[in-house]
Amino acid sequence: MKKLILASNNLKKVKEMKELLSDLNIEIKSLKEEEIDVEVVEDGKTFEENAKKKAKEIYELLKARGEKNFLVLSDDSGLQVDYLNGAPGIYSARYAGEHGNDKKNNAKLLEELRNASSDERRAKFICQIALFDEMGKYYPITGEVKGIILNEAYGECGFGYDPLFLYEPLKKSFAELTSEEKNRVSHRGVALNKLRDIIEDLIDE
Repeated sequence: MKKLILASNNLKKVKEMKELLSDLNIEIKSLKEEEIDVEVVEDGKTFEENAKKKAKEIYELLKARGEKNFLVLSDDSGLQVDYLNGAPGIYSARYAGEHGNDKKNNAKLLEELRNASSDERRAKFICQIALFDEMGKYYPITGEVKGIILNEAYGECGFGYDPLFLYEPLKKSFAELTSEEKNRVSHRGVALNKLRDIIEDLIDE
């Protein structure tokens, strides 16, 4: 069976991607499960540059150790807020200076938006997917979802900026949605659904 390697050390993100792709006839593995201990430096200027770099480095590592019949998938995701001219953007995970500190990142975002009107709090989540097949062919996919940044956190689920991101059609923050609800409408869900046909075609080759 072909393997799909998720080029991320973010366990919450890996769990979400595994759930979204669980029905595909492919073995989905994390870096940890593949015994790959690599932290790729995200020094790109765009979501795509970062996603592509992460996937390509893991692809090259797998090729170097003689792996066959695999795909490598990476994503770079973030939040863009209108009032902040697209910030935090590619710096979303380290907005407050410490990588992956959701509490501090959310606190900084609320502080930056303290004088913003409701119309100015419009935002969107972006997920940029990078997929490499075993021959090195590259497939880029983008998913987006629009929302509004709330004045305070709501909900206990999700991660990152989910408690502050109001998804208007359901009138709930992303952190108030079940994983099934979020996976249907999230930026990552949109991107991976677009990618599904590509993966299915590559499985059938």
